[in-house]
Amino acid sequence: MGAMSWPTQDELHEIRKIVSEMAGKGREDVRVVVSPYRICPLGAHVDHQGGIISAMTINKGILLGFVPSGSTEVALRSGQFKGEVRFRVNENHKSRQTISKGEEINADKSSPSPDEFEWGIYARGALYALQSRGNHLAQGIIGYICGSEGLDSSGLSSSAAVGIAYLLALETANGLTVSPTENIEYDRVIENEYLGLRNGILDQSAILLSSHGCLTYMNCKTTEHKLIRPPKFLEDQEAEPQKGYKILLAFSGLRQALTNNPGYNSRVAECQEAAKVLLNASGNKEVEPFLCNVKPEVYEAHKFKLEPNLAKRAEHYFSENMRVRKGLEAWASGDLRAFGELMTASGLSSIKNYECGCEPLFQLYEVLLRAPGVFGARFSGAGFRGCCVALVDAARATEAAKFVRVEYPKLQPVFASQLSHGTAVLICEAGDGARIF
Repeated sequence: MGAMSWPTQDELHEIRKIVSEMAGKGREDVRVVVSPYRICPLGAHVDHQGGIISAMTINKGILLGFVPSGSTEVALRSGQFKGEVRFRVNENHKSRQTISKGEEINADKSSPSPDEFEWGIYARGALYALQSRGNHLAQGIIGYICGSEGLDSSGLSSSAAVGIAYLLALETANGLTVSPTENIEYDRVIENEYLGLRNGILDQSAILLSSHGCLTYMNCKTTEHKLIRPPKFLEDQEAEPQKGYKILLAFSGLRQALTNNPGYNSRVAECQEAAKVLLNASGNKEVEPFLCNVKPEVYEAHKFKLEPNLAKRAEHYFSENMRVRKGLEAWASGDLRAFGELMTASGLSSIKNYECGCEPLFQLYEVLLRAPGVFGARFSGAGFRGCCVALVDAARATEAAKFVRVEYPKLQPVFASQLSHGTAVLICEAGDGARIF
């Protein structure tokens, strides 16, 4: 666990104690899944179009303590939500809303946080995903799940972190050996098939593939991925803290998507419509309508044929792919300033071209850009609620956090009043991938 400080020994001890009491088993029998939250500094809103992304995990997230139940029964409790979820692994679970690639769904938000449905839905979704791909499960789990204390996780992929935690627990209890790449697909099944969302594979990939201090790169069309190591001086921040960075999470206080935004799924449909126009214009109408199937030179040659909204969505996609490529080089060379500038440009394109976000998030983004020591910032997640993320000089992180705590409430006193002072802005470190203790 080392410098990452999460989970702490106290957190692991507490979860083991709760599960051992629930199951009537010894604490040494309890395993704990650690499933971190992720940030996406570059590569926002392109995963559903097969674009290229960068991501890393942070030292906050989901913990799921569990033991095999000794029967087909699953029994779960939550640190955040009331009640107990019970079902059996030999029940057949049907998807809530199966969607095909070309089909449009009009929803007004992105991934729901687990509290917006009955909270056990992700556990049932994990079972559905495993069953639907031919896995036979005979063993249930008795488990207790909780998220990082006092943290509003919207915009940090809490839904994917929860889904992955349940997948890993059910697989372990049933002796299934599953690769990270297969679990990326299983979690996609939970989100796309079981819940009916149209998000891509950014979140799952970051959570399952990340390694401490590295930037995870993934091509969402081919699923090719690699870890981009920073130079030695960034990896060894304890030895040279003056050259290091921290990750700042600043929360808006906005927990629900604003009802007047046209929503996540309609943005996906617009990107596909843009791809269709460009492919038709270049004589490739039989190719699947995703922007990854449009060559940049085809886009440049035919972009004038796109109506204004579609032109903006396509511009975001192609410019964001370029920013990711430049960002990988900046990270590998340790140029945090250049990387931060690309993050900020990505945030601006999300606002101007992808047209997501809302007034509180725009203002929080601008406050972060004025904060001392900040290399770059953007809002995290789909941008319809939640938080902003910034890369900040390690030596000035405390000063920057204090600046945001003072300045943001001047602009959004009502939303800021929903936040507790201690968790309105958090200083985080890079995390590791999902794993089991």
